[in-house]
Amino acid sequence: MEYWEEINDKLKPWVDSDLNKTVVDLFAGCGGLSLGFEANGFKTIGYEMDEQATNTYNKSLIGECFNEKLTIESEYPKADIVIGGPPCQPFSVGGKQLGLKDSRDGFPIFLSAIRQLDPEVLMFENVRGMLYKNKWYLREVIEELESLGYYINYALLNALNYEVPQNRERVIVIGSKERINLPKKVNRKVTAGQALGELAFQFDEDSKFFTESMDRYVAKYEKASKCINPRDLYLDRPARTLTCRNLAGATGDMHRVRLKDGRRRRITVREAARLQSFPDWFEFSGTETNQYNQIGNAVAPNFAYHLALNIKNHLTGDLDNQYVTTENDQLTLFENEAVYQSR
Repeated sequence: MEYWEEINDKLKPWVDSDLNKTVVDLFAGCGGLSLGFEANGFKTIGYEMDEQATNTYNKSLIGECFNEKLTIESEYPKADIVIGGPPCQPFSVGGKQLGLKDSRDGFPIFLSAIRQLDPEVLMFENVRGMLYKNKWYLREVIEELESLGYYINYALLNALNYEVPQNRERVIVIGSKERINLPKKVNRKVTAGQALGELAFQFDEDSKFFTESMDRYVAKYEKASKCINPRDLYLDRPARTLTCRNLAGATGDMHRVRLKDGRRRRITVREAARLQSFPDWFEFSGTETNQYNQIGNAVAPNFAYHLALNIKNHLTGDLDNQYVTTENDQLTLFENEAVYQSR
């Protein structure tokens, strides 16, 4: 079975009546994280302020997503699990560093939901920068969650270790009233070529090819950034991290496929979705730019599937597929910054 065929079948939403657990997904985007949970039988309820992302969620998932801008006063239905990707306001070292008192940030909203719902399990994801310039803030959030009675575990995980054809590092924080661990790595790497299949070699009159001026611009960009290899998509390895910028914007590091005749073609929405491990049946709403942005902002669904399976195993007592992150491991994540920065 080809990778995309596997994803199309594996990541189908369903409801496990024996499990009977409801998940509230805050800052849900188009539903990448919720899809991973629904593919494990969880019921989901989403909240997202972007209208087109909300429409995508409601077209493709079983659960309902509410188009709503959340505040610390927002109220939620009863739920067993709270998940999300709270937007983290970048704090400069020389700034005010207001932390949880800063109204621009999403974490006070996430913590308010935890206090209100008192879930069995919580989980949030964020960019790797939370372990570096904002590590003081991550500590503040964790201490607040611990004060609410949660055992917290966290790590910098790479989606490519969880069957996603993309090098995508994210900080994952998980909490429970009982000790909870993180999912073991999956001993399988998926390449961009395995994800795209024949799509990589297909094009038509609507395909967007680089012009001569764009080729010159990219050459200057790669020289200035001291890029050893062109930043084309290499089909024999996982893709670079997909972002809104390198999908929706005409930038020097735009994701593109080099065809056999030497021409370079911008990847399509469907190709970007496959590299992010979205099934082909998952339907995105809005303009092309809206769709690229939804994909770039999403949690890779197959990564989310393994995170959700890990929580399901925790709730059902099946701990064989979890690994223990020790306090020394967590200390290393904070203190060995040079190791991660050099990757």
